[in-house]
Parts: sequence; C-alpha cells; structure tokens
Amino acid sequence: MALDSGSTTSVSGAVAAPIAKRVPQERVHHGDVFVDEYEWLRDKENPEVIAYLEAENAYTDAQTAKLAPLREKIFEEIKGRTQETDLSLPTRMGDYWYYSRTFEGKQHGVHCRCPIADPDDWTPPKLEADVEIPGEEIVLDSNELAAGHEFFALGAYSLSHAGDLLAYSVDTLGNERYTLKFKDLRTGELLADEIPNIAPGATWSLDGTHVFYQTLDESWRPDSVWRHRLGTEKSADVRVFHEPDESFWVGIGATRSEKFLVIMTGSKITSENWILEADNPEGEFRVLMPRREGVEYSAEHAVIGGEDKLLILHNDVVDGVKAVNFVLAEAPLSDPSDMTILIPHRDDVRLEDIDAFADKLVLSYRREALPRVAVWPLTADGYGELKDIDFDLALFSAGLGSNPEWEQPMLRIGLTSFITPTQVFDYVVETGEMLLRKEQVVLGGYNAEDYVQQRDWAVAADGTRVPISLVLRRDAVAGPKPLLLYGYGSYEAAIDPYFSVARLSLLDRGMVFAVAHVRGGGEMGRLWYEHGKTLTKKNTFTDFVSVAQHLVDTGVTAADRMVADGGSAGGLLMGAVANIAPDLFAGILSNVPFVDPLTSILDPSLPLTVTEWDEWGNPLADKEVYEYMKSYSPYENVTAQDYPAMLAITGLNDTRVLYVEPAKWVAKLRATKTGDRQLLLKTEMSAGHGGVSGRYEKWKEVAFEFAWVLDTVGLMDVVPASH
Repeated sequence: MALDSGSTTSVSGAVAAPIAKRVPQERVHHGDVFVDEYEWLRDKENPEVIAYLEAENAYTDAQTAKLAPLREKIFEEIKGRTQETDLSLPTRMGDYWYYSRTFEGKQHGVHCRCPIADPDDWTPPKLEADVEIPGEEIVLDSNELAAGHEFFALGAYSLSHAGDLLAYSVDTLGNERYTLKFKDLRTGELLADEIPNIAPGATWSLDGTHVFYQTLDESWRPDSVWRHRLGTEKSADVRVFHEPDESFWVGIGATRSEKFLVIMTGSKITSENWILEADNPEGEFRVLMPRREGVEYSAEHAVIGGEDKLLILHNDVVDGVKAVNFVLAEAPLSDPSDMTILIPHRDDVRLEDIDAFADKLVLSYRREALPRVAVWPLTADGYGELKDIDFDLALFSAGLGSNPEWEQPMLRIGLTSFITPTQVFDYVVETGEMLLRKEQVVLGGYNAEDYVQQRDWAVAADGTRVPISLVLRRDAVAGPKPLLLYGYGSYEAAIDPYFSVARLSLLDRGMVFAVAHVRGGGEMGRLWYEHGKTLTKKNTFTDFVSVAQHLVDTGVTAADRMVADGGSAGGLLMGAVANIAPDLFAGILSNVPFVDPLTSILDPSLPLTVTEWDEWGNPLADKEVYEYMKSYSPYENVTAQDYPAMLAITGLNDTRVLYVEPAKWVAKLRATKTGDRQLLLKTEMSAGHGGVSGRYEKWKEVAFEFAWVLDTVGLMDVVPASH
C-alpha cells in the first residue's frame, strides 16, 4: 500500500486522513541538495499511487459528506437559473445562419444551421427553442459523439469555404490529444479520412481540397503543421512547417479575407509569421519578418485604398524607444519591414488585436484595467475616423464576437460585467447604433439592481497601486463580510469582469466576490506582466496579500471569513500565499494547482517545460533563477505552521499541471503542518486540465467547491436571499 500502516481508518471506523509513505529522493542542482520524499507519486502506472489518490478521495468524500444537501441545493439553484433548452444567436457565414442548441437533460451542445432567406438581410432570425426552424440541419451533435465516454471535449469545428464539409476533432481522455474527422454536410456521411493524436485545430484551403493541422511533440508542444489532402491516407500527409526550437509553439489559421493562410510560431517573448495564398494550398509558405529575440508581432491582411496591405501589431523599437505596449503599423505585402506607424505607443494603452474587414477595422485594446473596442471605418483612399464604442458601465468586458464574414454591414459585439448577463449586439458602424440581439436569460427573476460592482485599489509594499474588482448584493450587511478572493497573475492573462449564474449562489448568501488584479496578469499593460514574471514573480504573491490585507483593513471582510481561490498558475499563487500569509485566510481553494513548479521546470522532458522558461526563467542553466524559484515554490516551502483550511482539486489526465504536483503538495502538508484545519485533495480520475466534461457535471463540480467555501466561512446554513 501507498499508505503508512493503520492510516486509512480511525479506531471509530471513520475515514482518517491518508498519510503517504516517504521515499527520499535527492535532487541536486547548482550545488543544492533537495530531498524529495513524495516524488514517487509521479508514477501513475504504480497501483500504490492510484491507491493513495483513491484514499484521498475517500477521505475528502467523508469530510464533505455533511455538505451533500447544500451541494444538491446549489446545483439545483444553478440549474434553476439556467435556460437549459436554448439557442445561441445565429451567425451568418456563406449561405447559412449557424447556431448551437442546448437541450434540457443533455450534457453537450448541438451545432445547427439554417439557410439564409435573403442575401441582403443581415438581421439574424429570431429562433425559438420549441418552434420548428425551416430548413434546419444538424451539423454536429456532441451528445452523440460523447456517448459511451466518461470525458468528452470538442476541439476543431471548422467549415470549408463552400460550407459543404466539416472538419472536427474530439478528445475522449482529457489529455488534449485529438482525433480529426470529416463530415460531408451534403450527405451527412463521415468521410474515411481520420487523423489521430493531433492538436485541436483545423484550417481549410480555400477550395476545400486540403486541411492543415498541427501535431505535438512528446512534451505536448505543437511543433509541426501538416497538409492533408482529402481522400488520401494520413501517410501521404506533408509536413509543411516544423519548429525545432523547444521554446516555440506553432499554430495555423486563415485571414478573415480568406486570401492567406498564416502559420504563427512563437515563444512567450518572440514571434514569427509565415504566409501562403489560400488558393494555392500546395505552395510554399514564406516568412513575413524573420524572428528576432524579444520582438513579438502579428499580421492581418487588409485592403486599404484598393491595395493589399499588412496591418502589423508589434513591440519592436520605434524611434529609439521599445514599444512595450505595442504599436500598429501598415506595410506592403512585398516588404513587411517597410512599416508606417498608424497608432503610436502609449504607456497607458495596451494594443491587443486588430481585425480587418472589407470596409472597416476593429481595434481591441486595454486601458485602465478594462478591455475596450474601437472601430475604424475605411474610406476609398484610406482611413476614416477611429471611434471608441462606449459602454455605460463602471466595470465591464467587451470584445468582438463571431464575425466570420469579410463583407458585412454590422459588427457582432459581446458585453458582460459582474452584474450584467452576457449581451450580444450588432453594432451599426455608420450610425453607432447598438442593436441588442440576445441577452443571457437568468430564470427566477434576476434583477441587476440587487447587486453592485465596484473598483477599489490596494497599495503594494513597493507603492504600486493594485486594482481590485468587487461584486456583492446591494443589501449586504454592514461590516466585515464573508469574501471569496480570486487571483491568477501569470502569462499576461487578464481576469476581466464576467457574469456568472453560479456565483449568485454565493452572493445571495451574503458573500462578496473579489478579483485581485495582481502583477503577472495583463490588466494594466505589458509592464504589469513583466513585473510579475521570472525574477519579479514574487510581486504576484505579495500583491495578492496586499489586496487581502486592504480588504481587511477597510472593513470589507475579515481574515476569519475570507477564502482565497485560484487555479493552474493561480494555484501556484494559492500555494505561495498559503506559506507566506496563512493567517489572512480562513480557507484556500486551488484547482489544478502548479504548486511544484521548480521540479517541473527543471525537467525538459515534461509537457510544456521548455516553452515555460521565458515565463519563469531557466533554473537548469541559471543558479539565480533556481534559487529564486526555490524561495517561493509552495512545495519546497511547506513548514510546520497552522495553515488555513485547504481544498485542492486535480485531474489524473491533466497534461499541463500534472496531478502529481497537488498530490505531493498535500502529502507534504499533511505530514508537516500544525493545527487541525481541514486539508483535502480531490482527484477527478477521468479528467484533464479543464476538469470534468459536460455542463451538468461541471455544475456539480462548482456546487462541490461552493459548498466547501460556504462551510469554511460559516454560511452553510444561510438561506439565500430571494430575488
């Protein structure tokens, strides 16, 4: 057994905390010797490892058994607020309107289409769930594909230009390796072509004769692009691009104009694009601008004043100054390096994306920790006036929705906030009118006026102001309130305001939900990210602690009623915070937590490790990086102190953050920590990085987490406020 003798049950027969055996194993780097007693848990083919994980699951089940009624109640609340049988807003593409359906009782969506009645009518048809839709076709039913599988994820869903063929891919293990299949939409028949063990995407040639896809190396890095001719064997596929640099990823897509195919290869700090005319699929890709370390760029095809141009976002040096937050430039196709700056660099604006249409451009950017959208009409001889789209909300997320057509009179825009259910608009460029096409339905009488969202700021130890987003019920009691504080803070990812039906189950029981927009994320521009990575990574952790302390000092909450929450790289944040400020939190919830980062980043053979060196540094080659990472790694820094109540959740088939990281972490915590606060590990035995699959299973998982959170802050028996 993987457990010490007598550790699985107590004298009374109740399930006791599993104690993992210790198998000392030395790790030596840069003269430092670290003795790892739980590295043996990495071998999931070892029955002892599975036995340990199952013992932890049994312990977690026993410890949380009392929460079963609350879990069921929260699940029913989520279900009761959700319009289970629904249709998405139709998107026009080619000769059809495309949309998806959900059905009560079914885990997955159904992809459908219906023909366009009038080519000049861009108003999406108003479809009703219980009314027959003329000419409706089921393109793909994920419920049929998922039948018989414990896990299911749809990867590619890619239609040919003519709309007669579908390329789609499925993952039934949770390990993010997909099988690509093809369906003839004219007959409904599957083609014989099948390509297993690939990355999720698929990109068609313009004539629908070829599909381009990516394969992964042994470290789960997409490293190659292949060309497959429909009707031929996989063995005849041609590799059109290979990236030997293990720090680079590879992707492929097409410009909206459908004139070019684009291969994108890049590390976290350097990028390079290659293009090919989409009507010449067997031609040779050519590089736009050769890579230079530290220079990132993306290119979009546009027609400006009747001429083919490239619109290039880049962070290269301009006029002797590094364009940290990116600039937008125009260049001729014949010489992409011959750039004219269209939008110069600004310290307070991070340019994020440029989308080109036949008669307009859409700029996505970030200012004051919020995502924004601006529209730039094109004239006969160039550019019109750049106009921001205004949203009358203090906090919001806005962005370009699904707009596949090159020529279209309106723009699909999505909007949400902590208190605004997702809205989808068609924006009329000529008039600035916003036509509300669909709004997320919240059953049960939801009223946004019952809630309030606000922005606050904490001050970090070095004087940096750190933004905080909060949402709570307007009638919340005065004084310190129970609070769930979420954080991420890596990869320049921004945690923008978003509406959550499930979150209402917390808010209506008196909890506050807050997001700490810590350094390492992307909310405040590129430097916000730069100042929370590699040798400044600890800013991520101390920023989170500063936010938590600020919320206590200002009376929003108190340490005995605050739970910290984060997943993946945010789970690293949770583990670090647990070590450095355990007294600030009643509980810590961590999903697929990256809590053994040094062990992982030291091993180039592990999935994704080499591509991560730009984010964390290379501890193999650099002693300073090794020592810095060791000084904050949650696993290495577990000590004999009282920790908050802790719940860690992982998936056995996760390929991004291996299950072994939380397993080792919990084993060491259980053997080392003092006090008697709850420590739980829950392993989904058939899931990957994204957790369980299927919407009902995901709701049950959320209900499990929320019940634990409510119990941790003393709200288990609180009756939720009625709307």
